[in-house]
Amino acid sequence: MIYFLVTFAFMLIVIVVMAIGVIFGRNAIKGSCGGAGAGNCVCIEKCDKRKKMEAEAEPG
Repeated sequence: MIYFLVTFAFMLIVIVVMAIGVIFGRNAIKGSCGGAGAGNCVCIEKCDKRKKMEAEAEPG
């Protein structure tokens, strides 16, 4: 029974800490520009890697 109570208390503390993070509006985790493969870049400002890939892909 003690293991259950310790585990329950730990999980409750973790949930409370996550809720506090949401309440105070911390920034969301953001991915990197580019990534594996040729996925779309969802960054506001394109990174150097993405700019270089697009420059090489342009015909001309």
